[in-house]
Amino acid sequence: MLDKEGIAKRIAREIKDGYYVNLGIGIPTLVANYIPEGMDVVLQSENGLLGIGPFPFEGDEDPDTINAGKQTITILPGSAIFDSALSFGMIRAKKVNLTILGAMEVAENGDIASWKIPGKMVKGMGGAMDLVASAENIIVAMQHVNKNGESKLLPKCTLPLTGVNCVKKIVTELAVLDVLPEGGFKLLERAPGVSVDEIKAATAGKLMIEGEVPEMAL
Repeated sequence: MLDKEGIAKRIAREIKDGYYVNLGIGIPTLVANYIPEGMDVVLQSENGLLGIGPFPFEGDEDPDTINAGKQTITILPGSAIFDSALSFGMIRAKKVNLTILGAMEVAENGDIASWKIPGKMVKGMGGAMDLVASAENIIVAMQHVNKNGESKLLPKCTLPLTGVNCVKKIVTELAVLDVLPEGGFKLLERAPGVSVDEIKAATAGKLMIEGEVPEMAL
């Protein structure tokens, strides 16, 4: 199965030339390290930056240059820095072509829960609700199961929702799946060394399988 870097590598293959892409907190931030060479892609951070580069090498960090997850980042030549009001104006005006988010749960109808576990302290919603309400293409980067081995791909989310009917694709350590318009997860690819039966066992929501499922190419 994939580690977090592997998930990021696979998601990077979904990015197309000319895209403006928002990277959420967690695994999605790693995607910045795997943009294909020669591709013109602009990464947006909701705290006010267009033009995120790869993570800095140790010793080259600038504590004033961070992404929405408070991680130090690099800025590419020609980038723009602005306030969060303008940043969310871009998001709400649908200027972002692709949003990549983490999640705690995804339902088979595309609902996403990504911001709160009841009873646990949380700093706030952040920008996730704006992102899922505005984005037309949302890919979720997440673990297929939680720490107890329970599926996070469910018939219905059990945690407070961030957005409804919005997730289009999911990449986990086990698989790549589409969320079908009529409901259900369609298995597109399996991680190297992972069997279809393992994916079935780890998916609580409706899983659609058609023919031979190819192994991911990373």
